[in-house]
Amino acid sequence: MTLFTFRGALPVESFTGFAVHRAARLDLSLDLGACSDDICAMTVSGPTALVDAFEMAVSLGPQDCIVLEIDRKDRPLAEYPSPERIAHA
Repeated sequence: MTLFTFRGALPVESFTGFAVHRAARLDLSLDLGACSDDICAMTVSGPTALVDAFEMAVSLGPQDCIVLEIDRKDRPLAEYPSPERIAHA
């Protein structure tokens, strides 16, 4: 499982919609955390190569989004924080 925190100019509807679509295309599990127009946290799980592809696709994002920074934390499921803690990451 991987926790991503994206920062930049990220219109919520556009960015999260794009992330959901890309995760589905790659057959990854995606859980959205706290998101605003400048930061969005999400967890993704699946094969490492596909999680890498997801990161690349979302970093390029839809036209109206500019990703300036990505924080990635790969963790085994047992070490992953509760949903309440994700919202404050």
